[in-house]
Amino acid sequence: MERSLELGNMTRVQEFVLLGLSTKPGIRNVLFAVFLTLYLLTLLENTLIIYLICSHSELHKPMYFFLGNLSCLEMCYVSVTMPSLLLGLWTGPCHVPFTACIIQLFLFIAFISTKCTLLASMAYDRYVAICRPLHYPLLMRPQVCLGLALSSWIGGLLVSVVKTSCIGRLSYCGPNVLNHFFCDVSPLLNLSCTHVALTELVDFISAIIIFCGSLLVALASYVAIGNTVLHMPSAATRRKALSTCASHLLVVGMFYAVVLFIYSHPSHINSTGLSKVLSVIYTVVTPMCSPIIYCLRNREVHVALQKTLHLCWVSSVRTDLAHS
Repeated sequence: MERSLELGNMTRVQEFVLLGLSTKPGIRNVLFAVFLTLYLLTLLENTLIIYLICSHSELHKPMYFFLGNLSCLEMCYVSVTMPSLLLGLWTGPCHVPFTACIIQLFLFIAFISTKCTLLASMAYDRYVAICRPLHYPLLMRPQVCLGLALSSWIGGLLVSVVKTSCIGRLSYCGPNVLNHFFCDVSPLLNLSCTHVALTELVDFISAIIIFCGSLLVALASYVAIGNTVLHMPSAATRRKALSTCASHLLVVGMFYAVVLFIYSHPSHINSTGLSKVLSVIYTVVTPMCSPIIYCLRNREVHVALQKTLHLCWVSSVRTDLAHS
């Protein structure tokens, strides 16, 4: 009873202060230029991937349908965290209203949860293509692909609604300083002045369902793929099979390795500030690298890109000749 009265007399936090990546002005200026360049490059790369997939009929396949969804997703969630990161580097520690912080948290959780399930769907697609090639047109028909993609997006939104509702209803009485560059789950839970056991339980269960569940699907798919590849008759066939999933496997490995490291060593990371560096990797670096990996490792995307560049060059030459 006394605890309730004490909390009731406290002033609810109206805003949070994000310390950002660095508080040193000299370093902030350099980092601002670097991350602004990375952000624009990420938007350009993923927009190009979506354009290639939409404009080339040879890319109208399930694998590229999921890749287009992934590129759209990468642009969305990098645009959730990057503005506050850039603002913090430009102005120093920035003040974020409570509502804006919760909205950012909601969008981030929704997009990161969607990415987990979407990567699992892409792993399943590769499993069907390599392990059950004769049934691929049936098992990965357009209706199934659309259903998997919609399930990923809707599932991410539902998880985010539950987690954000629990975190947003907690009491924040001060301090209000977040040693991060965006409103993430752990920093907000650490600032709450009420019991967070139930919220932590919800966070844990949702992580098990979304993160671990999608990871198990991806692992099971690639174990089955590996077993199938080992039993293929020729080395050329094995190389061709592996080349179709190498890009996705690399992206999955980068993403899950960083996230697993963050959540498996919380005390060590929080004491050293390494969590911010690792967060940069999976919120900034991974979205920028994914299109590069898919373009360099995928022959069909590479050919489509060459065709597009050739058409642009021909169109430019024709325009110059017309004006001359």
